[in-house]
Amino acid sequence: MFDFLDSGQYDVLGAFWVTVQLTLYSAAGSLIWGTALAGMRVSPVPLLRGFGTAYVNLVRNTPLTLLIIGCSLGLNQTLGIALGGETFKEIGFRLAVLGLIAYTGTFVCEALRSGINTVPVGQAEAARALGLSFFQVLTLIVLPQAFRAVVAPLANVLIALTKNTTVAATIGVAEAALLMKEMLENEAQAVFAVFAVFALGFVLLTLPTGLLLGWVAKRVAVKR
Repeated sequence: MFDFLDSGQYDVLGAFWVTVQLTLYSAAGSLIWGTALAGMRVSPVPLLRGFGTAYVNLVRNTPLTLLIIGCSLGLNQTLGIALGGETFKEIGFRLAVLGLIAYTGTFVCEALRSGINTVPVGQAEAARALGLSFFQVLTLIVLPQAFRAVVAPLANVLIALTKNTTVAATIGVAEAALLMKEMLENEAQAVFAVFAVFALGFVLLTLPTGLLLGWVAKRVAVKR
């Protein structure tokens, strides 16, 4: 049933490695962008608050497929932006990472904002009374506690991101979903086996992540 794995025709591990790379790069970018958006949403500057709110509400409710295709058609094919990539493979990969960051950052933002709301207001007021600026209060006092409070929700966002990388196949990124589509077309007699292989692959990627970050969440939880 699994003879197609021994044929050497399909690089399953290579495809999943691309998925892992998409996840890691997108996760790092989403954490940075989501933190910036969360800062905007709680900022005392109305313009920043308005931008953060509008961006999160707009992008979070836009299908990820549209964002990924928009990055490919709008940025690359229309504006000629290649993000430093030289080949079709490199350009597609980088545009997919950009789309995933733009989308996932909104969920990171909302998770962090919920963590910010758990920090007692008195702590921020005391810091401001000592002369700290808003940026100092946010980075030195509020965000460290907020991150500790939202490790579990961020783990869920990371797991969702891992599964969302399959959307990159729509612009030709050679990750697991694109290879699965090819294998389903070529190995019609082993459809169940193909599904089983890729389902197991994603379980092996997401399950340990959830268990590890769940353990971390318990270790760093803020005792109130």
